[in-house]
Amino acid sequence: MIKILIVYHTQTGHTKQMADAVYEGAKAIDGVEVILKKAGDATIDDLLTCDGLVIGTPENFGYMSGMVKDFFDRTYGEAQDKVFRKPYVVFISAGNDGSGALRAIERIALGYKLKNVFTPVIAKGKITEEALEKCRELGGTIAGGCAMGIY
Repeated sequence: MIKILIVYHTQTGHTKQMADAVYEGAKAIDGVEVILKKAGDATIDDLLTCDGLVIGTPENFGYMSGMVKDFFDRTYGEAQDKVFRKPYVVFISAGNDGSGALRAIERIALGYKLKNVFTPVIAKGKITEEALEKCRELGGTIAGGCAMGIY
């Protein structure tokens, strides 16, 4: 069975809304197990055993949340050379434009040697139904691609 890991952090609930929508989209693909974890609860085993990774963060001071950064910090050493070209996607709940948070995640993903497989979803301000639909598409795309062996 294909396993998709969604790692996120939220303070206001906006990123959680987006994470739930990504979960719905991924869960709609047959033969896919979807694991939704807060960044503080996600482990190296979660990362190593998933087939695809979804990272969700609020934009805090133009950067990813500290808890998402903590997830990366805690898993980096053991993940080295074990997650080569593992597919990942990103969603961001932004107060500004989300570009700083996205750049930071993309830089870290380069260090892990992860492979970005879909356009990031960045929701600015209030979470709209349009943003949630894009999140569902994001989840379905990574799950479907993994299930079909594309990624």
